[in-house]
Amino acid sequence: MAGDAAAAPASGNIAGSSSRARAFTYGELAAATDNFQAECLLGEGGFGRVYRGRLESGQVVAVKQLDREGAQGNREFVVEVMMLSLLHHPNLVNLVGYCADGEQRLLVYEYMALGSLADHLLLMPGGGSPGGDERRALSWETRMRVALGAARGLEYLHETANPPVIYRDLKSSNVLLDDALCPKLSDFGLAKLGPVGDRSPRVMGTYGYCAPEYVRAGDLTVKTDVYSFGVLLLELVTGRRAIDSSRPPAEQLLVAWARPMLRDGKRYRELADPLLRGAFPERDLKQAVAVAAMCLQDEASARPLMSDAAVTLEYLAEAAAAADAAPPSTS
Repeated sequence: MAGDAAAAPASGNIAGSSSRARAFTYGELAAATDNFQAECLLGEGGFGRVYRGRLESGQVVAVKQLDREGAQGNREFVVEVMMLSLLHHPNLVNLVGYCADGEQRLLVYEYMALGSLADHLLLMPGGGSPGGDERRALSWETRMRVALGAARGLEYLHETANPPVIYRDLKSSNVLLDDALCPKLSDFGLAKLGPVGDRSPRVMGTYGYCAPEYVRAGDLTVKTDVYSFGVLLLELVTGRRAIDSSRPPAEQLLVAWARPMLRDGKRYRELADPLLRGAFPERDLKQAVAVAAMCLQDEASARPLMSDAAVTLEYLAEAAAAADAAPPSTS
């Protein structure tokens, strides 16, 4: 289905943008990454390995090298180059350039110094250390800012881009953070240009984040992304992974575990990440969980637009920032 996006006309004038990414030679990127040395390796995903590099200009970048034997292939590479050359928003990762030199396929992004949201929020307790839980909990204010940034990125794709873009792969590992903890959506290889509704014979995306109508019948709309956002917001609130095989069977699928609590407003507090240690306003927690519950509705038509979700999250992020900035009470 990703091939549909590759075949879509690039003359769609997405958001009126006409800028183009720079074409690099393989030699330039090999030099930037010290010939793809292990010391430069940042991580590895479905596309291939990602390396930290420094261009001749001095700019620090992330270089993603296509695994030619991997599941994601040339179509996804073409889609990503096309999408990120046309789409520009503060909450979308910036594509610096690409390399299509012989059989080599590489993508060059702005460097996101703090890695992915999953790196910070969803590490296993203890970090492999016998000393117990060493995760530094993200504050409630940071979680709401990250949720708002992700919501605004999706709002841009769904409601500003023309034609609209269905992202199809929202997950915590695809939300990258810069050194100011500003979130940016990455990995657009599965993205698809409108129409608003479509049917996919081949379900793409990540299990645990996919909307039920998409898994069941291949029905694909922007509301498919809204469901995935609900899962992401639930991860932010709970500190749990969308799927975690290390937990007891009844708790391994986050949405299934959370359903009884999402249906009962009196149980919303049970969803809060214990690492927050109650450092959040009860009312704000309830509003954040209510947004997640709306996004996770089984019926796609019952889910909100991302712009509606962003309004509530903007309020929550501003309220949390104001609370953090307020001087401690002397009473």
